[in-house]
Amino acid sequence: MPRLREVSKADAHPLAQTIYKVLFGERDPVKEPGTATGTPGNWWTVFAVVPDAFDHAVAGFQFYRSPNRKISPKLRELGQIRAGWARASQFVFSQHCKACRDVGLTEEQIQAIPHWQVADCYSEIERAVLAYTDGLVLSGGRVADGVFEVLKKHLSDEEILELTYITALYDFHAVISKALRLEYDDVDDRIVEIPAPDGQAADVMNMVDRT
Repeated sequence: MPRLREVSKADAHPLAQTIYKVLFGERDPVKEPGTATGTPGNWWTVFAVVPDAFDHAVAGFQFYRSPNRKISPKLRELGQIRAGWARASQFVFSQHCKACRDVGLTEEQIQAIPHWQVADCYSEIERAVLAYTDGLVLSGGRVADGVFEVLKKHLSDEEILELTYITALYDFHAVISKALRLEYDDVDDRIVEIPAPDGQAADVMNMVDRT
């Protein structure tokens, strides 16, 4: 379950009502969850708690999907899917596997996202986009000059700024999805104590005291 309450169809503001109808038809998504892609759909119902935040997020989606964008959809999706994987968001990664297929990335390229560094199915600019994404997401924006030189070799300043904004936006969404346990990120943390067998010493390193 999400960590925040969900907004029912009857209580949703106008834009949320519109999105709900597209995604859920006549159903109330709180009572009858589920989208055509198999997600519960609770990203939308939780974000609707704050209408301005919902509207702002939708505007961000409209921005990256606009025909006015100069960045290639394939390169854009490489940034988005790698951001999902790098941030360990099952939701963002899974959804953008599907989006990658829609824009023409091959199955080999999609499957190689976790180990792109040793995959030979990417072009020079695709590898640079993946390296740039890791710099943004895993290194907090610390991007090597060599990576940026390859971006500049292939892309305009406008394309690089769009790529940067969209990739960082999806890092943002991945973090929020995990924090609020939305959609496929509603999972328990796996880093927990594993109890020792009954009767065993609590000091797990006491064997070194006997050597």
